[in-house]
Amino acid sequence: MRITYGKGFDVAPAVSMIDKVEALQAELLKLPQYEPITKHTFHGGMYCREVFREAGILIVGKVHKKEHFYLVAGGTVAITTDEGVQFVTGPHLLCSKPGTKRAVYAETDALCMTFHCVESTNVEDAEAELVEDAPESMFGVGNQIKVKELA
Repeated sequence: MRITYGKGFDVAPAVSMIDKVEALQAELLKLPQYEPITKHTFHGGMYCREVFREAGILIVGKVHKKEHFYLVAGGTVAITTDEGVQFVTGPHLLCSKPGTKRAVYAETDALCMTFHCVESTNVEDAEAELVEDAPESMFGVGNQIKVKELA
């Protein structure tokens, strides 16, 4: 068990992982943005999103509404989980719960994939079905940078 002390010797309030990820995202928005190479595949009621990122890139995703698989297909990443930050080398499969919002730092070039059961047949509808609307997000539909002037 780890205790963090606040003012004086009072125990500091616990900070949830999602709060930490959102604070990180707020700081990242001040920096030049990176648009990852993203491939979208729909098949048989499933949606696969493949996101390639170069070594040294940090990406913060959106809050997911549904359970899904998150696969580190190749490379090494530091990824936020409910248990803290994990260093993972692919292939490695994680299970994501509703309410998950991840920050993923690529230690090496990495390919990460998510797999979702969907009713949708296009990226716009799939994102509406799968992730919460996030005006503060760095990315729009399909991982397109929202704030182009910083890129």
